[in-house]
Amino acid sequence: MTYPLFSGIDEDILALPFYEERHRTSAVQLADWCAGHADLWSRPLEQTPEKAGREILSALGSAGWLGFLDPANGSTAGDYRSICLAREILAYADDLADFAFSIQALSATTIVRYGNSEQRLEYLPRMASGEVAGSFAISEEEAGSDIAAVGLTAERVPDGYLLNGRKAWIANAGTADLHCVIARTGGGPGALGLTAFLVPARTPGVRVLEEVRLAAPRSFGHLAFEGCLVPESSVLGRPGAGFVVATDLLERFRMTVGAAAVGFARRAADAAVQRARERRIYGGRLMDLQLVKGSLADMEIKLNYSAMLVARAAWELDHGNAGYAKHSSIAKLAATEAAQEIVDAAVQIHGAAGLVADSVPERLYRQVRSLRIYEGASEVQKMIIADSLGRRPHGGRSRASSEHGASRVER
Repeated sequence: MTYPLFSGIDEDILALPFYEERHRTSAVQLADWCAGHADLWSRPLEQTPEKAGREILSALGSAGWLGFLDPANGSTAGDYRSICLAREILAYADDLADFAFSIQALSATTIVRYGNSEQRLEYLPRMASGEVAGSFAISEEEAGSDIAAVGLTAERVPDGYLLNGRKAWIANAGTADLHCVIARTGGGPGALGLTAFLVPARTPGVRVLEEVRLAAPRSFGHLAFEGCLVPESSVLGRPGAGFVVATDLLERFRMTVGAAAVGFARRAADAAVQRARERRIYGGRLMDLQLVKGSLADMEIKLNYSAMLVARAAWELDHGNAGYAKHSSIAKLAATEAAQEIVDAAVQIHGAAGLVADSVPERLYRQVRSLRIYEGASEVQKMIIADSLGRRPHGGRSRASSEHGASRVER
């Protein structure tokens, strides 16, 4: 098999038994597709992330890269090794490509896993084509990592549910056509009183309260729900199961954040190696300096363990290990922390050139930072991992059910 150069693919990792031939074939095809769509990644600086994101989402959908989100296509959204590889490759190519893919996959998978036949038929074909963009609206100003603290209310009324409250830090807040919203319906304290809803963005009472500009331009914002009436048919799953929906999806997708981190880090490492080879200094090359060699070696070590931890977590989930959530947290924690260090080292190797606005190192420096925060900050992942050790039988390997996973998650 021929692997594209500078594609985000590590052929040695891909050759490991974690992956099957179909994963290798798909990875090469996606890398080739990315290489052939440089126009999507070379957008003008003044183009908004909202507009660019929708263009990329449409391109991904038209090319079939979102087809796995619609079970009617004969595929399944449950192959997380494929999702992780896609995020690695897309993150290597472009930050917004990974962002568009990941938020669409996350929001559509809630419907794949918990939607009824009518909800699936109504939304999944158009989400798979990129026509309908989704969001996963969980976080609030006072309920980020602690999902059980969600305060947005959904009051039962004769015509359905009346939503009132706000959501904060929502990806695709201003561009999504459909929001998956976690709201409080009562019936129990904390986590027991939450329900998931599918709320079309054009529903009266839904509005973008504020667009949020981040260090790395992405479509983010705060949402307001003011007297928003949704029918009973908008409930996703069953009433009172909102906490289960949220934690299940975040446990599954947390490892994919680690995969994106690997993609960003690999792009940084490749740029650093190229710089070290080309930069003339002290009568030789930057690559000849021992400290630079040491830095590049550290990058390679971190890339290897990050990629393998992500592959292991996805393999565990794909093979039905009920204790996969711990490995998902390990993969996210290790890969995102390592990526931050790799990108920082790449900027250092570039010197002043790495600080130039919109250069590869400078963009990566801004883009990689958020990965250590969303879908559960690094500190939260450490608590999840430590808590899993407390449930492991003495001298044995934990196979604990993922339903005991963290309540402290964030998106």
